[in-house]
Amino acid sequence: MDDLKSLEADLMGRIDAAADERALEDIRVAALGKKGTISERMKTLGKMTPDERKEAGPILNSLRDRVATAISAQKAILEHAAMEARLAAEAVDVTLPVASLPRGRIHPVSQVFAEVEAIFAEMGFSTREGPDIEDDFHNFTALNFPVGHPAREMHDTFFFDEKDDGSRMVLRTHTSPVQIRTMMNEKPPIRIIAPGRTFRCDSDQTHTPMFHQVEGLVIDRDTHMGHLKGTLEAFVKAFFEIDELTTRFRPHFFPFTEPSAEMDVGYERDGGTIKIGTGEKWMEILGCGMVHPNVIRNCGLDPDEYQGFAFGMGIDRLAMLKYGIPDLRDFFAADSRWLQHYGF
Repeated sequence: MDDLKSLEADLMGRIDAAADERALEDIRVAALGKKGTISERMKTLGKMTPDERKEAGPILNSLRDRVATAISAQKAILEHAAMEARLAAEAVDVTLPVASLPRGRIHPVSQVFAEVEAIFAEMGFSTREGPDIEDDFHNFTALNFPVGHPAREMHDTFFFDEKDDGSRMVLRTHTSPVQIRTMMNEKPPIRIIAPGRTFRCDSDQTHTPMFHQVEGLVIDRDTHMGHLKGTLEAFVKAFFEIDELTTRFRPHFFPFTEPSAEMDVGYERDGGTIKIGTGEKWMEILGCGMVHPNVIRNCGLDPDEYQGFAFGMGIDRLAMLKYGIPDLRDFFAADSRWLQHYGF
């Protein structure tokens, strides 16, 4: 077994001397891979007599385990060293004067939030916010999603673990719970917008697990669909900075509004850009409708006395349309070059 001691000493020396993870991986393959030196020795056990196998087996297994343990320990050391080197290379001296560093940029989402809030503020809307983590009542039940209702399947919801009473908190799937909290805590007339983060289990070029919404709510005694259409058309003109606007409202279904509609705007392509306002093509831009009587009733108000409208739109989608951003996933990539280009 002297040759095994020499083999172990040679391998341990090479492992300790490995300068990086790639070199360490080469050693692992050479020793423990399918055709590695230790693996080849393990194959000879089948040709031995039972007594020889009984003696050699534990020795070879022990050798293999010691080499594997040494490789794992050295890998952890190399990973730590690589991380320390990266942190040192990417360090920023926060004591340097600001003027010597690249200027910061406002993220397009923050910019659009500010634009939307300013436009609706001029229309007399105030802003309300609410928690990102909601209970079932505010996120579903109060919004006319009764337990077992198939409309709940419209949302790919992130659920928390069950509590002792069987209830489960959720990451809110829309900012509509803010509307519920406002109606339950404030007396009409109500005219608010609710901007914020929302969460759904979805991810592709136009969907992300976390995205941003703004919803609006108006509750009063004399509110009708004409007020809703006028408000939304005025907003789109102001946001896209256009004077002419072609729109259509298509019937749709939302549990919390009745009647419900989706708003389309006319558009046309000019080369690689999209022009909002006119054109023969239609683009869906938001959902809206008259607040369902059940929702008003769930909030402690009398639907025979009060009625109103609500609408919701994606902030990220508005930013993509207005500023020509092709991929939603780039919003969360933390790439300073992207922010340098699209930031404000």
